[in-house]
Amino acid sequence: MSAPDYLGSPSARLVLYLPHLPEGLESFCHAPSAQAIVEANSNHWRKIINLLAKVASPVEQDWRGFRDGPLFERTALCFVPELQAGEEWHWIAGQANLLRFSSLELDACPALEDPEVALDEGRRVLITPYPDYRQISNARVARIRALLERAGFYADRERGAC
Repeated sequence: MSAPDYLGSPSARLVLYLPHLPEGLESFCHAPSAQAIVEANSNHWRKIINLLAKVASPVEQDWRGFRDGPLFERTALCFVPELQAGEEWHWIAGQANLLRFSSLELDACPALEDPEVALDEGRRVLITPYPDYRQISNARVARIRALLERAGFYADRERGAC
């Protein structure tokens, strides 16, 4: 049996694309939780999950509650280099990962305050370094959130959506 290539809500507001799968994916793919992924994997996956929550949380200061609650109801992880069809935002993390999307045509503009972060608002694609604390510090998370805020990503937060 092959491993699933998508983990999370089919109607996710944000899909994070990564080049590798967490261990034990088959065991929690039907009811994903941040805790289950972290427990089945290394500290590396804790960092990825935390950064996903910090970026996607509708309320910046409540990212831990978001991580431990509705994270996978509102976000998803995808492991194939193909954008999902729909209204979601797409987060491609890491330069090597971006290269896997060879047929994807983007018009991504680097952020003035952080040229390693780029956004294609028309296609709803965010491009960042790989989600690791050395690459995406809290200061960079704040810049990413500001960029997404200006693009309207958090516009529905009053209704409880990301």
